[in-house]
Amino acid sequence: MAIDEIKKTLDSKMDQSIASFKNNLTKIRTGRANPALLDTVQVDYYGSMVPLSQVANLSLLDARTISVQPWEKGMGAKIEKAIRDSDLGLNPSSMGDLIRVPMPVMTEERRRELTKLVRGEGENAKVAVRNLRRDANEAVKKLVKDKLASEDDQKRSEAEIQKLTDRHITDIDRLVASKEQDIMAV
Repeated sequence: MAIDEIKKTLDSKMDQSIASFKNNLTKIRTGRANPALLDTVQVDYYGSMVPLSQVANLSLLDARTISVQPWEKGMGAKIEKAIRDSDLGLNPSSMGDLIRVPMPVMTEERRRELTKLVRGEGENAKVAVRNLRRDANEAVKKLVKDKLASEDDQKRSEAEIQKLTDRHITDIDRLVASKEQDIMAV
């Protein structure tokens, strides 16, 4: 594997780490409603557990209310129970076929807990990026050891790998700051 291939692989893996981090951030509640919040809810559908999005249409009624429209008539009670039993602290109410899921207002203390959680997720993402940097540097050192690259190539590639790492860590910091701002907005 050449140094260019190592850098391309590193960049794509770091991008995957950031995509995973963004996915984790969508599951953390802010003051506003977000249908992605219900992605983790599993519903009993004819004996098997399936994600809520596979048995109902999720949308926003307003900034603080998610609407859940089941695709089958008999699923309303099961969906309501699944949302209530989830650890999200939500209390859905049924209005005919439509299930309304209002987002309770968060306390200041809860907001602070969530910002700590976001920072923790950010640190985990940074650790993943730094581990990828270490692996790439070790791969380059192995090329130098096997005499497939020079020491100058190693120094140059380590500097470029560090630039990639710095760019991705800056992206993570920006995402953390943005999510914290969303959480603390009343």
